[in-house]
Amino acid sequence: MALLLPFASDLYLPKHSHSYLPFPTPKPQIPFPRCRKISKNRGSKCAAIAEKVGGDGESVILGLTSQELKDERVVVEYNWAEEWYPLYLAKNVPDDAPLGLTVFDKQVVLYRDGSGVLRCFEDRCPHRLAKLSEGQLFDGKLECLYHGWQFDGDGKCVKIPQLPEDAKIPRSACTKPYEIRDSQGVIWIWMSHKTPPKPEKIPWFENFERPGFRDISTTHELPYDHSILLENLMDPAHVPISHDRTDFTAKREDAGPLFFEVTERTGRGFAGWWGRKSDQGKPNYIPNFLRFEAPCVLQNNREIIDENGTKDYFSGLFLCRPSGQGKSMLIVRFGNTRKRTGLLKIIPEWFFHQNAGKVFEQDMGFLSSQNETLMKERVPTKELYLNLRSSDTWVAEYRKWMDKVGHGMPYYFGHSSISLPEQPAIVEHAPAGLVASLSASQPAKGGIGTMHAPNFSNRYFRHVIHCKSCSSAIKSFETWKNTLAAAALVSTAVAILVSGRQWKAAFLLSTSLCLAGVYACSTAIAMNTTNFIRTHRRL
Repeated sequence: MALLLPFASDLYLPKHSHSYLPFPTPKPQIPFPRCRKISKNRGSKCAAIAEKVGGDGESVILGLTSQELKDERVVVEYNWAEEWYPLYLAKNVPDDAPLGLTVFDKQVVLYRDGSGVLRCFEDRCPHRLAKLSEGQLFDGKLECLYHGWQFDGDGKCVKIPQLPEDAKIPRSACTKPYEIRDSQGVIWIWMSHKTPPKPEKIPWFENFERPGFRDISTTHELPYDHSILLENLMDPAHVPISHDRTDFTAKREDAGPLFFEVTERTGRGFAGWWGRKSDQGKPNYIPNFLRFEAPCVLQNNREIIDENGTKDYFSGLFLCRPSGQGKSMLIVRFGNTRKRTGLLKIIPEWFFHQNAGKVFEQDMGFLSSQNETLMKERVPTKELYLNLRSSDTWVAEYRKWMDKVGHGMPYYFGHSSISLPEQPAIVEHAPAGLVASLSASQPAKGGIGTMHAPNFSNRYFRHVIHCKSCSSAIKSFETWKNTLAAAALVSTAVAILVSGRQWKAAFLLSTSLCLAGVYACSTAIAMNTTNFIRTHRRL
């Protein structure tokens, strides 16, 4: 569906004489930091500037900017810890168990206490460093399952089973808390323990507060760096090719040159217009508007006015959290104020979620190998990428933004500079060929073997365990499948035992209907747990 491929141009929107208006660009709530220039000597190695075509001298390839040619680097003050990161969808936080999550290399545990209040601590017990996320909730308290130490909502240890009755619990037996906020259905975490949290820096999305606005939100854990994920999400040129016929919005014959216009470039991100060059001459055409905001928020918003003058609001929102080198977690939120009609009223949420999983699986092999290459080559992206003006402007803008702020990150890959992580990436490729076919045939996290073996390459582990809606749907389908299978067995037995021809026919028909139900349930389960495999990779 169009909601799952938000970078479609106006060609993919309803064919009426509508006016297409961009979402108004909001004024930044946080004053952007001033830039300062640092001169750098970069040696004698130079990148090719650009190939010239035509009489107007337009560059086909995005080369070095004039600022870079002057051998200067613009940087801004930035501290990755003094930012709010999207941690989880509030509706999917488990009610009965702690949840282990990661921001860069910092491991945290998120849970609801006995009063239903969300709490977040460093994910390690002060006793012997066991993960608290491997523990349990006991009487509303977080219990470490290694030795049974229990912690209240403030992180204070309130029980140590091994202490004598007259002994006091040491004051140092406490966990380190993190500040979290629930904003518009998303849990945000402030990573700094030195600087007080700044609530005004939590992103606010106006469309999500509009009357009648409905969204489809989903979470995906992915086996590549968050910067590669963001690159992919701000790359409209790949959609018609990589996602060809995934739904009606993506067709490879629609691939072509794009135009871009950067209207804002600051220390906290960039924004601008983009669209298909072939659409520029159309009447009432206004292109798409994209905005990236630090540390990891990407959005595409639109307003559409129909023939009757009714205005509807559309949003595509991507909240990308770095969850360790070579890993990321993405919260995707697509929504609009348009009333659902026809089949859209009855299509269940899990169907949209499984289609989103297919979209990510189509790109997974490219992106995981890209992650590995960046780590191996150990050079800035300008030495590796051949960015085109007609397709890759946002990618180049993003990597140049990382040049400005990368000094304040644990690691980064910029356009002209890099800082490698202290620990090498754990690269987990998307499966291909024989392994893919065997793995995808198993409706489980781990593919081949047990259902409880984590595997980033499997849809169940990447999405379903993070989604209450899909988990509930799979459990329901499993229950119906087993019930119908039992009913089919009973119906078949009765058909064998009865003597009347009409009764035999009736029970055999009942068996056939039950088996059809079993097949439908099995298909639904497979849709939610089986990886997409391209035709040329299938056996």
